[in-house]
Amino acid sequence: MFDYYDKVIAGIAGSILGGMLLGIVTALGMTTGLFVGTLVATLLVYDAMFRNPPLPATDPRVAASIVVWHAVLFAAAFAAYVG
Repeated sequence: MFDYYDKVIAGIAGSILGGMLLGIVTALGMTTGLFVGTLVATLLVYDAMFRNPPLPATDPRVAASIVVWHAVLFAAAFAAYVG
């Protein structure tokens, strides 16, 4: 019923929500909790895109999606700790 990639998407959403919950119930703060959740989501994206890719590794969409995801991750880290 659920495909591997459905579970990955659920895991990404769960890690972001878990990071948000971590920021709410601990003294870490919301931005730090979201950053931790984003790091976990990055591991799931890495697994889905490089270890078990849905497209051949030579497809340019694979590299483009990873570049965009990491740009968002670094922008979130920058905003959380600098801005």
